[in-house]
Amino acid sequence: MSQDSTDRIVAGLRGWIAAAPPGARVPSNRALTAEYGASPVTVQKAMRRLVGLGLVESRPGVGTFVRAVRAARSVDYGWQTGALGAPPNRTSALASAQRVAAPDAIGLHAGYPAVELLPERLVRQALARVSRTEIAMTRAPAAGVPDLQAWFAGELAASAPAGVTPAAARDALIISGSQSGLSSIFRAVVGPGRPLLIESPSYWGAMLAAEQAGVVLVPIPSGPAGPDPDAVERAFAQTGARAFYAQPTFANPTGAQWPAETAHAVLESVRRHGAFLIEDDWAHDLGIDAEPRPLAALDDDGHVVYLRSLTKSVSPALRVAAVIARGPARERILGDRAAGSMYVSGLLQVAALEVVTQPGWRTHLRGLREQLRSRRDLMLSCLAEHAPLATVETVPVGGLNLWVRLPEGSDVGQIARECEVRGLIVAPGAEWFPAEPSGPFVRLNYASADPARFAEAAGILGGVLEAR
Repeated sequence: MSQDSTDRIVAGLRGWIAAAPPGARVPSNRALTAEYGASPVTVQKAMRRLVGLGLVESRPGVGTFVRAVRAARSVDYGWQTGALGAPPNRTSALASAQRVAAPDAIGLHAGYPAVELLPERLVRQALARVSRTEIAMTRAPAAGVPDLQAWFAGELAASAPAGVTPAAARDALIISGSQSGLSSIFRAVVGPGRPLLIESPSYWGAMLAAEQAGVVLVPIPSGPAGPDPDAVERAFAQTGARAFYAQPTFANPTGAQWPAETAHAVLESVRRHGAFLIEDDWAHDLGIDAEPRPLAALDDDGHVVYLRSLTKSVSPALRVAAVIARGPARERILGDRAAGSMYVSGLLQVAALEVVTQPGWRTHLRGLREQLRSRRDLMLSCLAEHAPLATVETVPVGGLNLWVRLPEGSDVGQIARECEVRGLIVAPGAEWFPAEPSGPFVRLNYASADPARFAEAAGILGGVLEAR
């Protein structure tokens, strides 16, 4: 209620300030308390907010006054062109998946699930509990909070077959989201100017991180059954690459999962060439028709560098993930992390651990699976009915997205722009290819928008395609 009163006072005073001349004295706190029927504390909060917005200025012992608007002057930043030089790459700062959609638009471009699909109650309770403990005021270890390291390692060890030595807690490095982990891995394990095999299509953020690290991408075609192991073998032999970035489980953008035989064949190829498999298990908790099968669980000699994030399944506000690596690779990645961010907030780490160790976490995951299935199937049926020219060649077995093929010859960028004019935001598929796109695709997220608008969204896409 106090927050509501504060907002009411701020809104009222902003209207008053807009009509007042610069230097006008704002009514006293006593007068505002009487006018708005609020407490003195609430009025003080409102005044502090107005000061923070730069609308008023307080003069101790005199009063509060409307701040004069300073005339903007033209600023020349041309000198920075010479100081910075040419950019190392031409990649756009923001991908389509990072765009903020208008409030009334149907956003199928995002990379995150809707809030109602997240364990909101568990997250809020965890943050409240942890904020009252010592961790809220202390520095966390560089490698991470030991209990969270142990949890990530234990999750991976649970998938390890007999005869494979599972990862230990110390092998896990806690990081602030998988994107920062990819940057560190590419810098520490691959290195600038060196080749990195990558599936095509693949996660745009991995390509961005690799480009920023100066890594040379070598595309490997990948379909519903993953890459052809023979193609992986040839690429290792021809390029001398010592690393392969892949998403064997519920790949972004396609939702595909590698069959067991493909996974074993690729892992053997990695071993033969003395290379690393950088396994991005971003959708570990987002299975629909299949269970995750981490390749890292089959490896105990350090060939797999494993990355798992909780950002998509717990909360985007708790940017907590882990890299599991063994041997010198672990030490190099830790060194890069320490140089870049020193450590991850212990408060966020412990809050994330509180969520995933509560009995309600498993209940949440079971419910999430059913909600994702319902949304995926609804979007598929809406596309079939209202946008028959858009085809989904492979139904995803997990993840958040549909990989939708448009008619041959489609100008995907133009189609995306026309959809946006009509109130639908989609992600053009070209961003997911490390080289030229193999066809006209868009990625549609079925977990972010209101399912009640799926038919409307499909109708917009179908109308744009039929009009071309």
